[in-house]
Amino acid sequence: MKHRLGKKAVVVVGLVTLGITSFGQIVQHLWNWLMPTLFRLPAIGFWQALGLMALSWILFGGFRGGPRRYWRGRRRFAPKGLTPEQREKIRGRFGGRCGCPEVRA
Repeated sequence: MKHRLGKKAVVVVGLVTLGITSFGQIVQHLWNWLMPTLFRLPAIGFWQALGLMALSWILFGGFRGGPRRYWRGRRRFAPKGLTPEQREKIRGRFGGRCGCPEVRA
């Protein structure tokens, strides 16, 4: 069990390292292709590209859950302790407001 866990850890660390390196290279190449031409900015190196990625993740909150975040929020605000009649009344009143078809349980 421990041996397999160690292999998985090595694979995960390797994939994360590969992903960060790949994204860094992509950011570097896109910056060096577009920014000097469009805005007369200097070309950047690999470490500057990684720093730029880290700064953008900090400022813009990247990788914070994606689409699943919406569903967690919907569950959190769902009313609890309602009878089936009360739920049906609420669904009838608010069901089609957002342009979505009414959801029937």
